Amino acid sequence: MKKISMSLWQKLWLTVTIAVVLGILATYGMTHYFYKKLYVDHVEVSLKQEGMRLASEYTGGEITPQLKERFEWYNQISQAEILFVNNPKELSACLPFEVDYESLIGVVEREQLINGEIITKTGYEKRFDRQIMGVIVPLLEEKRLKGILYIYLPLASINDLFREAGVFIAIISLLFTLAAIVLGRKIARKLTTPLNEMERVAYQMSKGDYSEKVQVRSNDEIGRLGIAFNQMSEAVKEEDERRKEFLGNVSHELRTPISYIKGYSEAILDGTVTNGEDSKKYLHLIHREAGRMQRLVRDLLDLAQMDGKSIPMDKQPLALAQLIEEALEKFDPFLHEKNLRLFKELDHDVIIMGDQDRIEQIIQNLMENAIRYSPTNDVIEVTLVTIKGNGCKIVIKDNGIGIPKEHLHRIGERFFRIDKARTRQYGGTGLGMAIVQKIVQLHEGDIMIESEEGKGTKISIFLPTI
Repeated sequence: MKKISMSLWQKLWLTVTIAVVLGILATYGMTHYFYKKLYVDHVEVSLKQEGMRLASEYTGGEITPQLKERFEWYNQISQAEILFVNNPKELSACLPFEVDYESLIGVVEREQLINGEIITKTGYEKRFDRQIMGVIVPLLEEKRLKGILYIYLPLASINDLFREAGVFIAIISLLFTLAAIVLGRKIARKLTTPLNEMERVAYQMSKGDYSEKVQVRSNDEIGRLGIAFNQMSEAVKEEDERRKEFLGNVSHELRTPISYIKGYSEAILDGTVTNGEDSKKYLHLIHREAGRMQRLVRDLLDLAQMDGKSIPMDKQPLALAQLIEEALEKFDPFLHEKNLRLFKELDHDVIIMGDQDRIEQIIQNLMENAIRYSPTNDVIEVTLVTIKGNGCKIVIKDNGIGIPKEHLHRIGERFFRIDKARTRQYGGTGLGMAIVQKIVQLHEGDIMIESEEGKGTKISIFLPTI
């Protein structure tokens, strides 16, 4: 058997329609029930009060003609029918009808009347051929039943009222049902249209098309969902572009050293290089390009581990000034090669909770950049100071080529280069600043980059202290 599939707007429409119809039916049923119940109870109370009022006219003794006339007079002006019976035979037989009829007052009811109880009768009475509500009130004289007052009101008039109200309610209910069907359809359509658009746009996004946007027509939850969806689409688009750019950069970075390695090794293997000096030169170039590939793969692996938070972070208390000094010592040959002077001012009281290898990697990456882009015979400044609020600041400043202002916000993006040939020329991978930012983030710190083209770069690292 084929399963029936309904769209969301059809489900909403059907739900709204069923809810309205059930609500109308429930309202009609409850209104009918409570109205009739309250009305019938009110009739019963009124009849009893009327009977007790009339019964209070009898003070004992024989029933006088004047009392009978009063009962007759009241019957004429009352809305209810009032029967007065005081014949002893009738009181014990088929009052107030012929003997062939079933007795109106049974043995049990007679005992109740003698005990002063008022009897209520509701329902169909074949002697009257109608639905009635009636009460039987006794007239007693010292436990003797001298007469009864039978007061009843035909309930046919009540049913007629409900019949008329029922027609009116039925018409109103039909109109409400039709309105629910029409308006429910429109409401369901209005609610689900943005969702249908999101489905369509999501499908386009899955095919790589991010040009489609969800039209926001309201400021409610659906509208805000549409805004969030568009923002997500933009974020996915940017991430997709970055992914493509990243893959392109990785391919480009690997293609150059691979082509060098392949070309130089082929030159050696096919005998193009004949003397030992050229062979040594080519082997040196192959070694250099292999080292570049090794650094690139290492940096990519580090970033992947940091992004996935799978990299182990062995945090422990560190004397930051000592760590920085030990890291800087490794750069003495490179500083000497470019005749660069190093100015240090380190606060030895600074203690942080950090991973020693990763903090050293920060210093290493920043120093490599500072040395790489500084002119010869210049100065690099490294300072460590305590700042208010349980923190410290590491500053590495150079007077090198600097960064144009318009590119400053992109520093730290993977493989981003102001000059595409710049990093490759100096042997970098284009991932150093991305790694620095990630390590700082993992240490709950912050980084600030200040630079001016032609005047150098100042990088400040803020880390929490113990």
